[in-house]
Amino acid sequence: MLAFDDSKEFLSTPPMKTVRFGDSVANTLAKFKKGDTRDYELLKHQLSEPDIKDGQIINWLQEFRGCVTQLSKDHEQLIYVVLRLPWLGRSQAVVDEYLSFLSSLVSAQTVYLRTCLRMAVSHFTPGRIQIQEGDVNISDSDDDDENLPRNFDRCHQALQIIARYVPSTSRFLMPILSENFPFVQKSSRSLECYVHNLLRVTLYIPSLRREILELIVSKMLALDVSAPRAEIEEVEENAAIHQEASGDEDEDTEVNTSTAECVMAHPVAERLDMLMAVLLTYIKDMCYVNGSLELERTKALYRDLMYVFDKLVLPTHASSHVQYSVFYLCSIRLGLAEAFLDHLWKLLQGPSQPPVVRQAAAGYIGSFLARAKFLPVATVKACLDLLVPWLHLYINSQDSGTRAFCDITLHGPFYATCQAVFYTIIFRHKAILEGNLRKGLAYLQGFNLERIVMCQLNPLKVCLPAITNMFAAITRSGRMIVPLYQVWEEPSDCGVDTLKKEIKKGSVEDEDDFLHGETPHMDTEMGVTPGSFESHLRSPSSVGSPPIAFLQRPF
Repeated sequence: MLAFDDSKEFLSTPPMKTVRFGDSVANTLAKFKKGDTRDYELLKHQLSEPDIKDGQIINWLQEFRGCVTQLSKDHEQLIYVVLRLPWLGRSQAVVDEYLSFLSSLVSAQTVYLRTCLRMAVSHFTPGRIQIQEGDVNISDSDDDDENLPRNFDRCHQALQIIARYVPSTSRFLMPILSENFPFVQKSSRSLECYVHNLLRVTLYIPSLRREILELIVSKMLALDVSAPRAEIEEVEENAAIHQEASGDEDEDTEVNTSTAECVMAHPVAERLDMLMAVLLTYIKDMCYVNGSLELERTKALYRDLMYVFDKLVLPTHASSHVQYSVFYLCSIRLGLAEAFLDHLWKLLQGPSQPPVVRQAAAGYIGSFLARAKFLPVATVKACLDLLVPWLHLYINSQDSGTRAFCDITLHGPFYATCQAVFYTIIFRHKAILEGNLRKGLAYLQGFNLERIVMCQLNPLKVCLPAITNMFAAITRSGRMIVPLYQVWEEPSDCGVDTLKKEIKKGSVEDEDDFLHGETPHMDTEMGVTPGSFESHLRSPSSVGSPPIAFLQRPF
């Protein structure tokens, strides 16, 4: 028998919420149409109860599905409440009923298409948790939610159902995907989840892939240009020094070191690195199925990525990392790399192209030829066989004119192409001379480089840019790039000295600027310094005028 106090506690405890009040959904809608809103407001209140039960959700959804044709634009607030029902974390029976309601709603009332799409996309990032430290609210994503993969699956199931019933879904979905993209200041986890889910949409709505890639790359570029590489390097170096110093006093040094290696100290670099890893993994997964290269899928992805490259990456001067997505894709098959070079060559030649685009194309050609380890020497030579004659033709067209003097504004594409040739020879001369020194020298002598060096346009005054710091050496995502990347190797005496003697018909000073000067240095151990793709910016006085900023390209 219960004691008195226990009985009192029992009587004061509210019953479980299994009782519903008000009329049926159909009758409630009929009353609302006549102006009686009491049951309508009660219905919205009951649907918003935080501890609503699975059985209640199922019953409500079944009733709504039975009168879906009555749910006009006048019931927008009610539909909003229904769509916010907590269905993702519920039983499969609730999920099935919710998806059935969703399909019925968009089929009968397309006016709610955008609302349904927004509901699904709103769950592309982890839910927020409230964190308060003193007077500061630092609430962010719930990274510990172990149900995230399942919830994401259900969101994509909802989108696929909507797309199946409404053919025009893609036209309305893309603006919503763009509007809901998290601010770049959000946590790496939020950005990672959202970009992962965006790329997953391309699997069942492939017509959106080009636009989705464009959206992702535009956001990544915003991160890229907001954090100069020198700033990232400084933060990483300071963090490494601090870690080393604290490790001497910490008995758990090994644990701390492994944790530090997983997260970059610079917050923007960490977000960008995370997104690069997601994008590179997507490229790999799209190109390979069960370990076998799917050529047609790879070509289609290449076309989409090149569209984005031309539109966004190529004109962006301060980008240092995002373009490595193209670098990685081209490494998958030589034909893609050659197609990329051919595409850049056409842009460089195109007189109708803006000068900045032509210059950027030349810069990418040079850095790609110099840096891509997967390019055979035959491909490098084939490109030089196009670039060098183009330079000579350009000199021919200027020598007799009044504009044949050193002017960056007038001759930007020419200087950018000179840089591409010089850069390529500096990095690839060893491979060109390898095997048959005499034949290799004859090949290089045939370029008549001394004429280019000595022409009135004086390319040596402006064509020695800073070689930018290596992206792959300072990121995790860089592990996918490192095996593909050509690093600088100090030349042996036999190769470069002989080459210099053959070219040495200009002044000693000019020749030294071109071949001897300050050369890029590469640490032999990856990761010893954050910037092992080290650049040495020569002072303007050493070449007569400042280097051209737009010629500095990052491969």
